Amino acid sequence: MTQDNRDEVLSERARRLLRVLVQSYIRDGQPVGSRALSRDSGLYLSSATVRNVMADLEELGFVTSPHTSAGRVPTDRAYRFFVDSLLRAQLPADDASLEEIRRQLDLPVDSSKSLVASASQLLSNITHLAGVVTLPLPQAVTLTQIEFLSLSENRVLVVLVLDDREVQNRIVQLERHYSAEELRRAANFLNEHCLGLPLPQIHQELLRQLKETHEHLNQVMLDAIGMAQRLFEHTGVEEGIEYVIAGETNLMGFGELANVDKLKRLFEAFNEKRDILHLLDQSLKAEGVQIFIGQESGYHILDDYSVVTAPYSSDKGVVGVIGVIGPTRMAYERVIPIVDLTAKILGSALNSRR
Repeated sequence: MTQDNRDEVLSERARRLLRVLVQSYIRDGQPVGSRALSRDSGLYLSSATVRNVMADLEELGFVTSPHTSAGRVPTDRAYRFFVDSLLRAQLPADDASLEEIRRQLDLPVDSSKSLVASASQLLSNITHLAGVVTLPLPQAVTLTQIEFLSLSENRVLVVLVLDDREVQNRIVQLERHYSAEELRRAANFLNEHCLGLPLPQIHQELLRQLKETHEHLNQVMLDAIGMAQRLFEHTGVEEGIEYVIAGETNLMGFGELANVDKLKRLFEAFNEKRDILHLLDQSLKAEGVQIFIGQESGYHILDDYSVVTAPYSSDKGVVGVIGVIGPTRMAYERVIPIVDLTAKILGSALNSRR
């Protein structure tokens, strides 16, 4: 029986009791008994009737009993039912949180990475979960100007101006010393041929120049292309998305996650980034808010966690993903709209900086 079919067989009474059970468990983190469900649902059912409904829900895989005599706790399937019913309804916005996000992301910062880091920290502070935001995709960033300054030991300081306002400094190790005049001519060549190009396209353009006009390029121009290739090959602009994460230690405050080995593996996954990036990449290609509950992520390391994400856009289209990572017992009613609205505010903040 599919998930949709399982939902369809639930009576309105069972649906209401299940929503109350999920809300209660999210709030308190304790198994929910029949008497509490009868009281909190407002249905005025006998405990025996509630127990019968719970038995049916357990058989369908929506709830489970941690102990024989204890109340029930929701399964990932119950959280999915709960979240899907939330998404069909109008989610409320937290005005105070919304204004705080707007105010913080409107503060002046020196780079898109700083803005993304602020958004990640804000999400963590407001939700008390781990906030994660990907950096704008390289194809969303264009080159405005490049300059080379000679350093010692055949090193060159590269000054990049991106999107007319963001300045980045990088150091490249070269095979020989270049004079100030050689570096100036190299920079002039690159500014002439690469101005306004997205960063990943620059490498492609340089390869094209080498292939098509190699016979007409003098040695200084060949050196210029070589320098730029080395720069863009080693800055990660072609390695896909990168992210900033904040508030990982918030996850240690949830009793169900307080397993040292599990937390250690999760933090290692944050550092290795591979699985998290694959999940965020899925969100980048989707529309609207995405919720991965427990095993839905497809990554064993996230079996005990939920990930809520939303894409953010600039005037160049979708450029990144913003989200939170927390226990499956997270406050979805609050987290989902906060993630969605923060994505919109971050996109607006990026546009205002261009």
